[in-house]
Parts: sequence; C-alpha cells; structure tokens
Amino acid sequence: MASSEGRAAAGDEENVYGANKIRPYGSSPMAGQVAEEETQGSLGTLTKSLGFEGFFSLVVWRASVAEVLGTATLVFALDTIVISTLESQTKVPNLILSCLVAIIITILLIATFPISGGHLNPIITFSAFLTGLIPLSRTIIYILAQCVGGILGALALKAVVNSDIERTFSLGGCTLTVVVPGPHGPVVIGLGTSQALWLEIICGFVFLFASVWLAFDHRQAKALGRVIVSTVIGVVLGILVFVSTTVTTSKGYAGAGLNPARCLGAAIVRGGHLWTGHWVFWVGPAVSSVAFALYTKVIPRQHLHPV
Repeated sequence: MASSEGRAAAGDEENVYGANKIRPYGSSPMAGQVAEEETQGSLGTLTKSLGFEGFFSLVVWRASVAEVLGTATLVFALDTIVISTLESQTKVPNLILSCLVAIIITILLIATFPISGGHLNPIITFSAFLTGLIPLSRTIIYILAQCVGGILGALALKAVVNSDIERTFSLGGCTLTVVVPGPHGPVVIGLGTSQALWLEIICGFVFLFASVWLAFDHRQAKALGRVIVSTVIGVVLGILVFVSTTVTTSKGYAGAGLNPARCLGAAIVRGGHLWTGHWVFWVGPAVSSVAFALYTKVIPRQHLHPV
C-alpha cells in the first residue's frame, strides 16, 4: 500500500516538475551531452525568434511571387506614367502624375494584399521587420522578390519603348542629375546629394507615419477596411510625389524615389547616370524606417482613445 502511494506521489511530482525530474544514474547524461542539448536548444530558440524557418516555408515563397509580379507591374506602370506625362507636355505634369500614381498604387495594393500583404516596396517590408510584424526570413525574401520585380518591370518597359524615349527619360528611373547640352558644352543639372537625401528621409517618414501605420495597426486596419487603407496609402504617396517634384523645381531631379526596388530596376537595365547617387534612394528610406520604428516604440501601446 505504501509503495503504491509512493509511486502515485512520484507520478504526481513528475507531472508538475516533468522538465526538471532527476534521472536514475544509469540514464543521466554526461556533461558533454548536457552542453550539447543546451546548445541545440539555444540555437533552436534563436532560429525561431529570427524566423529562419521561413526560408524553408513554401507558403512564404509562394507569397513572394505576388511581390515579384506586383512590383513588376508597379514599376512598369509608374515608369510608363512618368514618361507619358512628361512626353505629353501638359502644363501640370506633376499634378497629373501624382493622381495617376495614387490610382495605380491603390489598385495594386488591393490586388496583392490578400496574398502577400501587399508590400511591393522595401520600405514597407523593412519597417514591418523593425516593428516586429514579420520575421527576418520573410523580410529578406520579400525584398529580394521586390528587387527582381523592379528589374522585370524595367525590362518590360525597355522592350516597348524606342531608344530615343529610353535615353531622353532615363527609362522613367530615379535620377538626381542629368547631363544636357549647354552653350559651352554638356551641363549637369539636377539636385544636390544632401538635399535629395533629406527629401528621401522626410518623405519616407511621412509616408510611413501618415499611411502605412494604418495598415500596421490592426485596430485601425480593421475599423477602416482594406480598401480605405489602400486608398489612403495611394493618396499619400501621390501627394509626396507631387511635393517632392515641385518643392525643388530642379530639372533633372526625378523626385523622391520612395521605392528602392523601382530605382534599382531602371538603374540595372538602363545604367549610366542612373547609378549616380543611387545610394540615396536606399539610405534615405532605411533611415526613415529606423526613425519610424523608434516612433512606434515611443508611443503608447494602447490608443488614448481606442477605436
């Protein structure tokens, strides 16, 4: 009777302290085995926290296909809009360009959101990672997919325009300066590197703060709905395109890039002066993303006035 009670008590103790129960001497691991198990456990925890399993997830890779095609479509459409708007020689090209940008971005966000989340932009993906919404693996896969999409979009545009338009409008890519004929030879016109960098940082932060945060905050996203959030993002981007192209009034400057993948696609396909200051279109958004992530850490977890 006493032995059965003892076994029952031991069984209860093992249920409560199962992770720390003492093994018989014969089955106790050696010190090396303990160290190996602890090392494997630490590596497993690190791998899980960084989301490395995403590299082997078929779902993530299939979702990245939407990022490739969505970004390719976005680049092709935006660069076509830039070229056609300037080619039309309208009196208000910046205004027309901004409106068309807002429309096409809204449509593509609505189309890709159910599949991949509708990032289509390294700024959004990097910010989502810094704010803890997606793991490192998905971040890397998405940004690579967006860069591939940017290249495919630029190649598609190159295939349908003639060489004169490609040369004149730099394939609709991101430029700081261009070389034009002058009275005494070629002249470089455009915007200084420091000014362009500040514009990228400021416009990038405003983009994240005024629109993308609506998508990141599940309470606001749920209250507003996917269509309204996508529309707000499109409108804010359109406004920023208008502001960045008019505030400087500098010919040769194509305005804030606000999408490094789009800038990269045209630079790789067209090359030449598109590589001049290309780093600005990556460093600026990266700084904006870090600043935005810090902002999200400072504000209260809960809204003062919950939705």
